[in-house]
Amino acid sequence: MEKNKINLRGTLNVTDWLQDIQYIPASEETEIVQVLFKNTRSAFFRNPDKLPLKKGDWVAVEASPGHDIGQVMLTGPLVRLRMKKNPATKEGEIKQIFRIATDADIEKFKEARAKEHTTMIRSRQIAADLGLNMKIGDVEYQGDGAKAIFYYIADERVDFRKLIRILADTFKIRIEMKQIGARQEAGRIGGIGPCGRPLCCSSWMSRFVSVGTGAARIQDLSMNPQKLAGQCGKLKCCINFETEAYSEAAREFPPKDAVLITQEQEYFQFKTDILARTITYSTDKKMPVNLITISVERAKEIIRINKRGEKPEQLEAEKAAPPQRQEYVELVGQDSLTRFDKKAKKKKKNKNSGGNNNAAGNNNSANIDNAGNNVGGNTADTKEISANAESRQKEQSHSRQRRDQHQQEKRQSQKDIRHSQQEKRNPRHSAQENANASARKRSSAKRQVKRPPLRNSSNPEK
Repeated sequence: MEKNKINLRGTLNVTDWLQDIQYIPASEETEIVQVLFKNTRSAFFRNPDKLPLKKGDWVAVEASPGHDIGQVMLTGPLVRLRMKKNPATKEGEIKQIFRIATDADIEKFKEARAKEHTTMIRSRQIAADLGLNMKIGDVEYQGDGAKAIFYYIADERVDFRKLIRILADTFKIRIEMKQIGARQEAGRIGGIGPCGRPLCCSSWMSRFVSVGTGAARIQDLSMNPQKLAGQCGKLKCCINFETEAYSEAAREFPPKDAVLITQEQEYFQFKTDILARTITYSTDKKMPVNLITISVERAKEIIRINKRGEKPEQLEAEKAAPPQRQEYVELVGQDSLTRFDKKAKKKKKNKNSGGNNNAAGNNNSANIDNAGNNVGGNTADTKEISANAESRQKEQSHSRQRRDQHQQEKRQSQKDIRHSQQEKRNPRHSAQENANASARKRSSAKRQVKRPPLRNSSNPEK
């Protein structure tokens, strides 16, 4: 039986937070059951036979006349709490549940639902022919097909007595007219809101509360009708959701007419940011001049200071000095973290180059010997080979000199770095060392000047 495949558009979802708690319910708690019909229409029914009902079961309930088919929405003690929120429901007017819906009941219910769209289109044409200023938004057939509810929207009072007679003669059913508002129509049609989620009125809202522009002013929203209006053309229902939170947070702010007085001039409140808990003050009452934004705590503090007859120097609080950033000091005098890798690579390259050069020199010398010993050899070839060998030896000597010079410069730079670090640590000690070094240089220069000339061992008379 395909009962659960019937999709009720805009089904309300109620969370039963007591369903996993094991307890012995009272008899009166199991008597009342909330049943959901098409879209957002729901009602409470008695369960006199104490049928084992659970959420999602299809049941046949009492109607006037005949019976209707609905889906169980909520059971247990939470039904009593929902009845208190609906003061229109009276205990004595609650109807009863006949039975769990059978296959025959479901088939008849499907046939009645299939005729709803064609009936709505035909009824709109009839209302237009009669010249009635109304819009029939939806039609809902009863489960047994003996009655239909016509939902309409009208801005003024409409006399639809003639319309009811024509509809009863046309469709051979009992007619009930029910007027709804723009919010209820949007809930019955459904859609996606600007937030990207299904409309609240079609998903979970069952009661509609009037929304005023005062709620938008409390939240500092712009009075733009295009942004504040929903798909129904009225103010969005979600404006009411956070109004209480904003009004409660606004109580902690100082009054709007409070004037903050400093030694230089007076400041008037210009605007507030409730979420950021900041207030912007201006030196002019009506225009934004010399705007300064401060926190709520700072504004209250200045008000207390002014009440004592004192005036602060400035409106903003003195900002604490930012912590000094510690600079990196090279204590050991190291250049980089990859210095060892670079040296190792250089050494390997030098060794390889030296070995290759030696091998090349040996090969060249061997070639020279072979060329000299070779009888009838060409003297021009031997001269060229010897010239190449001499050029390679000169290049090797130059490379060694450059490498030694580079190492000396590097040692001197490391000495300078250590010397500068010692000066930073103990400038007096470094100055004394400099004086001692200069004195040693002078004494060594004097000794070199006074040193007698060396005698030549080969000629003692000279």
